[in-house]
Amino acid sequence: MEILRVEHLAKIYGKGEQAVHALNDVSFSVNKGEFVAIIGPSGSGKSTLLHMLGGVDNPSKGKVFVDNTDMYTLNETQLAVFRRRQIGLIYQFYNLIPVLTVEENITLPLLLDGHKVNQKELQDIVKTLNLEERLDHLPNQLSGGQQQRVSIGRSLINHPSIILADEPTGNLDSKNSKEIMDMLILFNKLYKQTLIVITHDERIALQADRIITIEDGLLAKDEVIRP
Repeated sequence: MEILRVEHLAKIYGKGEQAVHALNDVSFSVNKGEFVAIIGPSGSGKSTLLHMLGGVDNPSKGKVFVDNTDMYTLNETQLAVFRRRQIGLIYQFYNLIPVLTVEENITLPLLLDGHKVNQKELQDIVKTLNLEERLDHLPNQLSGGQQQRVSIGRSLINHPSIILADEPTGNLDSKNSKEIMDMLILFNKLYKQTLIVITHDERIALQADRIITIEDGLLAKDEVIRP
């Protein structure tokens, strides 16, 4: 079942001769439960693509459908709510709230929506992420790997349609990088959680079901690794 559809997506910065085409007529779709890696050299447009898939940056042209909703027909308030509920974002530098505990950071999307926290679901996520002894800690009391696990928990708590991870291991050593990717893949397989990862790391990309290559703002290649 299709969970994401991108139609003729383009992003242009500037006008006239100074215009820069960061993305140019990119189209593809992703099925529910797929693990897709998006690769490409620096400046290729892959991070621009991720920002538009996540509702963070408006496209110049084209459409992005997440679970059959055309995101960019929503107004600013509607888009903020939709993004919080349907898209889990994981960044390289964690983006945790420094004054909130681990538990508060993980449950923040639910609290912002005024929803009650399902304690069993929270405990299941926390146990899988090996954060049971860290729930009362603040981010500055955690290692980089632990902080990234918190950001994974926060991205999962709302059962989003897709998780977008932008270089999720880029700030970690090799041991923590492997642990973080193992956890993301576990949630992908265990909960059929759709996962899209932007990465420079070929070893990470080769763990995906499919690799999309972006070059000079164009979709250069779309390869199925494991059907």
